Amino acid sequence: MVPKVGINGFGRIGRVVLRNALETGDVEVVALNDPFIEPHYAEYMFKYDSTHGRFKGDIKVDGKDLVIDGKRIKYYQEKDPANIPWKDSGAEYIVESTGVFTTTEKASAHFKGGAKKVIISAPSADAPMYVMGVNEDTYAGANVISNASCTTNCLAPLAKILNDKFTIVEGLMTAIHAYTASQKTVDGPSSKDWRGGRAAAQNLIPSSTGAAKAVGKVIPELAGKVTGMSVRVPTVNVSLVDFTVRFAKDVTYDEVKAAIKEASEGPLKGMKLFFYGSFGLKLTTSLRAGILGYTEDDIVSTDMLTDPHSSTFDAKAGIALNKNFVKVMSWYDNEYGYSRRVVDLIVFVSKKDAGQ
Repeated sequence: MVPKVGINGFGRIGRVVLRNALETGDVEVVALNDPFIEPHYAEYMFKYDSTHGRFKGDIKVDGKDLVIDGKRIKYYQEKDPANIPWKDSGAEYIVESTGVFTTTEKASAHFKGGAKKVIISAPSADAPMYVMGVNEDTYAGANVISNASCTTNCLAPLAKILNDKFTIVEGLMTAIHAYTASQKTVDGPSSKDWRGGRAAAQNLIPSSTGAAKAVGKVIPELAGKVTGMSVRVPTVNVSLVDFTVRFAKDVTYDEVKAAIKEASEGPLKGMKLFFYGSFGLKLTTSLRAGILGYTEDDIVSTDMLTDPHSSTFDAKAGIALNKNFVKVMSWYDNEYGYSRRVVDLIVFVSKKDAGQ
């Protein structure tokens, strides 16, 4: 049985998680909740996407529910997570993608409606954070967990490979990040972040990010050794991590490339888990599929649209100053790749919870 999933918040991440769920078939989304989007508008927003293109399947509204490719998905419009009747739809694993309920206490409201587990699609101040391919094996059964951020999902696999192979002394990251829905289309008020209130499509906007420091939470040996910032740029999607690192060991850039390529073709390319279904059949589910990519092509950001990798290392974009000081660069679709990992994390957790 595939995990039955509910999604709270049908914004960019909520809709792209649903696309990934339908594409992979690894989970079944049975319920959606968004108090600000009525069902017919939800149908329209899911069907037509300016970034990822038109949905190729069939979608319609039946009563208050959505029907996608013949399967009914319950649709609710509750503002309070405690009032969402997840149990009525059978949803056990809830993707909390509103960006509002990001602490353990707030996300736990979903349990009142019958949820079994909540996966926050954002960093959390107190919930355990997991990055697939990096620290998911430390999962210990917490009922509220975080999938970290899209940038942490890009950086952490790289940082783990480089630290395991060459030992990182310290590192600085700059996330060259596509603008997001939180920014302004024209200059507007933003009292806490004046630069963040400037027109997103007209400016390069320096910004803070906790994504690099969060690497220290998922890779404890790097705590206090890595930090970073972000520059929001006038592109609608796909971002780029620029990671400059000093190593304890002498290393050439060719050796760095070889280590990352080896990982992309090995443990971070794909892994199969086997389990037995209700009829005794041996089934497989693919985890860590496409976590790390590697390219030597002369790609640009639009080439990575709708790419499911967490991180795609650009071998031609990096550079070394000397044997200890190296810059590496890696692409990520900050919507699609991140949402694929949300699905992967649910699959992984459901198997662990079932003792498989």
